[in-house]
Amino acid sequence: MTTVPYLCPNCKTNRTRFNLIEQAPSSVKLDPTTGEIVETYTEGELSPFHLPYSGPHMKVQCGACGLIEDEKTFIKHAEFNKH
Repeated sequence: MTTVPYLCPNCKTNRTRFNLIEQAPSSVKLDPTTGEIVETYTEGELSPFHLPYSGPHMKVQCGACGLIEDEKTFIKHAEFNKH
């Protein structure tokens, strides 16, 4: 977590109550018929046609209105609305 202020871009009032959601992706190959996991990949051993996860490590949920967004969205909104 970055130690900077947050502000919810949706309700525009919450600066104090948030849920921090750490993302831990798992790379898997599924059986197309059953949906069962047939193979689990480690980070360095993905198949040539499997792209590695490139999303954010952290998501933030507003504790007042429930909006879930990337952490940078809450940070940028706080930077532009300091009052």
